[in-house]
Amino acid sequence: MKMKDLSLKDRKKSISKTKTKANRSKEKIYSIAGGILILDQFIKIVVRSHMDLLEEIKIIPNFFSLYYVENKGAAFSILGSKTLLLIVISVVCIVILDRYIAKEEKFTKLSICSLGLILGGIFGNLIDRIWYHSVTDYLSFSIAGYSFPVFNLADIAITLGVALFILAMITEEKTSKERKIG
Repeated sequence: MKMKDLSLKDRKKSISKTKTKANRSKEKIYSIAGGILILDQFIKIVVRSHMDLLEEIKIIPNFFSLYYVENKGAAFSILGSKTLLLIVISVVCIVILDRYIAKEEKFTKLSICSLGLILGGIFGNLIDRIWYHSVTDYLSFSIAGYSFPVFNLADIAITLGVALFILAMITEEKTSKERKIG
């Protein structure tokens, strides 16, 4: 049954139900973001308070270690010492995501998770940039002699969130095309 076939009362109920579901989805997004932010900041506090700068604790030799560094740039240290620019970029991204979330009415589980991860990660690194003028990184991996750039939980959340968001967009586009055909 299509919306135009419903009575006015039923249409209002349907719209209200959709808005309530959208609001619950938005609450989930911000809850995930808050959880990532809290966990990220907690880990960074532990690292800053229990390790010396540039200290390395080998967990799995030749593979994984905790290595405390302060990154003044973005991923792979690009835009090093451009803290103000990175703060502005982070705030702009947060505003864009927040407006997208406010306007969107339908969320999939994948998009809820991805948006929460992205926001939580951006906020985690933003707080570091504002308070410390750098980002605390501590996860170090080496594979076959190659050492990856050191990163943190916020970086993981952003990267995973973006990948999941792209997957959600592709999945939604495919589902929309299938609905049109079917």
